[in-house]
Amino acid sequence: MATADDDKTMSQQLNGHAPPQSGVIQYERGGAWIVVAHGAYDLDSIDPLTNALETAAAQHARVVVDATGLTFADSTFLNLLLTTHRQTDLRVAAPPPQLLRVLEITGADTLLDLRPTVEDAVD
Repeated sequence: MATADDDKTMSQQLNGHAPPQSGVIQYERGGAWIVVAHGAYDLDSIDPLTNALETAAAQHARVVVDATGLTFADSTFLNLLLTTHRQTDLRVAAPPPQLLRVLEITGADTLLDLRPTVEDAVD
């Protein structure tokens, strides 16, 4: 059965937003709570990560965002990092080049604690 969306491109179906390929995994390591953010994050896909980071910040003194698998992040993601930074000792591990560029452009790279690996962020 055909639908109205069959003739639209993927970007038209998503209205310019990142595809829903994001996910969150969490675990404890070396006294820090690790939140693995993988996939794409924008206004439509940020809620699971927001919930994870809000809970982590309320319960743990050190929170690490493992950004290794991040494929897209817009200002919504940046705002979440800055908000979480104000609530706990937040460290961002292995930010990909696209995220690093956003952090540099906004000056957030001087505010956030960026680490090359999760191991470095836990220490």
